[in-house]
Amino acid sequence: MDGLMIDSPQKEFICVCVRDPRCHKENFWHTHIDYEICLYTNSMCFRKKTSCVRRRYSEFVWLRQRLQDNEFLIDLPKLPPWNPFFSLGNSCHVADRMKGLQKFLEDVLQTPFFLSESRLHLFLQSHLNIMKIDACAQGLTRYTVEQAIQGCTCNLSRFPFDDEESKIGCDSDCESNSSSGLGHSMEPTMSLSEGTSASDYHEV
Repeated sequence: MDGLMIDSPQKEFICVCVRDPRCHKENFWHTHIDYEICLYTNSMCFRKKTSCVRRRYSEFVWLRQRLQDNEFLIDLPKLPPWNPFFSLGNSCHVADRMKGLQKFLEDVLQTPFFLSESRLHLFLQSHLNIMKIDACAQGLTRYTVEQAIQGCTCNLSRFPFDDEESKIGCDSDCESNSSSGLGHSMEPTMSLSEGTSASDYHEV
């Protein structure tokens, strides 16, 4: 088995990891949680081979709706269901949702039909918010899809894949000294482990 893996170094792969949940407190009544999405691939479908961005649950819902618009006879992967009792302070709730979001992305990325969808690439590899993703995919922005993706930087020191190859496979345009936060998100962040009052809030 090891010999087969060594003899086939060019086999295409797409690795995606959803991790590092963070709370963002907008005001006294509203807060949300987002997750870091790290992608590592050698697939020719991706111009950028490594990337890290942050997305929240509602953005995943938006992505699935956009993919649904273009669906024909393909069974669209399911998202973890919305839970009216979801608590940001409940680590089990957060972990279960995070696993479900990763499974959703893994299933989407295993479906070749979706790999030509510009919105998927922008969702995974740009810092654009969903309104700008839609506009860019429709050619309504001054920048192209490729420019938006190439402008996205990732922090290799936070990359979750242990394989050393992943650390040297980053494109030259991927700066290692940049943060991986969403470009449009300016609200203060707080870790779930900091003992904040996040348990008093439910995500909207």
